[in-house]
Amino acid sequence: MTRLQKGLWAAVAVAALAAAGLAAYGSRAPNGTASAAPSVKADFELTGHDGVMRTEDDFKGKWTLVFFGFTNCPDVCPTTLAEIAQTLDDLGPKAEAVQPLFISVDSDRDRPGDLAEYVPQFHPSILGLAGTPEQIKDAAASFKIFYERVPEDTAPDGYTMGHTSQVFLFDPDGGFVRLYGYGTPAPEITADLRARIDAHG
Repeated sequence: MTRLQKGLWAAVAVAALAAAGLAAYGSRAPNGTASAAPSVKADFELTGHDGVMRTEDDFKGKWTLVFFGFTNCPDVCPTTLAEIAQTLDDLGPKAEAVQPLFISVDSDRDRPGDLAEYVPQFHPSILGLAGTPEQIKDAAASFKIFYERVPEDTAPDGYTMGHTSQVFLFDPDGGFVRLYGYGTPAPEITADLRARIDAHG
């Protein structure tokens, strides 16, 4: 790992206890796979942190990991992004078959430029996606995820965001495969992805 990644992991460790308290609040998506499969789909039109407009079709051909969050998230988001970064590192060359996406639910504060400063700190392969309130609402509806603005005096600008904290996995054809619950360790995600990539050929 780079020095920056090690620093991020240290910050994640400090935040772990607080994250445990927020995980239940931010985990309102289904935990199963089969029951969610018929209704969950990737359908979005959002701007990447590189300034390029993206839709779900741009990622066909790769295993796609999708996580919703926001840059001012104190613990759940950095913890999950660090796990995804570690997964990519552990996959080695097989990581070329995986595209992680971080979709911001905070359209008021998170614009492509903000995501460009935040997301690559975790891993250069993770792509941040931002959108208008309407675009985020439509994307959230397709993934069946929960998010809301929550007043909090001590947070930046006086509010934080409650949001679903699971990671979605889609296959190279764009079909929903499963959810990784909040706190799923990188080795577990890595082993699952490696087996799927090998089986897919």
